[in-house]
Amino acid sequence: MNRSELDSRSRPLRLLFVCSGNTCRSPMAQVIAQVLAEDSDLGQVEVRSAGTHARDGTPASEEAVRAARRHGHSLEDHRSAQLSRRWIDWADLIFTMGPSHLERVRALGGGEKAFLLGAFARGEEGEEGGVTARDRSVPDPFGGDEQVYEETFLTLEEYLTALLDRLKGGTAP
Repeated sequence: MNRSELDSRSRPLRLLFVCSGNTCRSPMAQVIAQVLAEDSDLGQVEVRSAGTHARDGTPASEEAVRAARRHGHSLEDHRSAQLSRRWIDWADLIFTMGPSHLERVRALGGGEKAFLLGAFARGEEGEEGGVTARDRSVPDPFGGDEQVYEETFLTLEEYLTALLDRLKGGTAP
């Protein structure tokens, strides 16, 4: 999506973040992206999250809630959503935490607008060979301690800052 496409939109840009259970990584990505988008010159942006193995209505994990709170964000009202074709159709761009999530999005027909978040943030979404998907996955903090969640939050913040910079600069596919 180039800069002129972003500028000429008649509706908000819709970003979807996908992980497994939609209780840790993708909800944190959602709240970080919302704040970063508000502070950017991208115009209106809507951000949602879903999980490939989520049960609808599950709250964010307590550790994710605490990690977000430490950075001034709230996940108190988050409720998980199962990834479906409806979410794929809703989104303009879809960013996954790992390769299995990307495969599921592709299976639901969203492959042309789906990317591994870490690879996209680094401008490596089209590369093959030297960069493996595992190298660019966002590690799952589920079951980890406070430090693991903090590291995940900071990784997401880094990737999302780069992602929005790419979108603002018109260097996104």
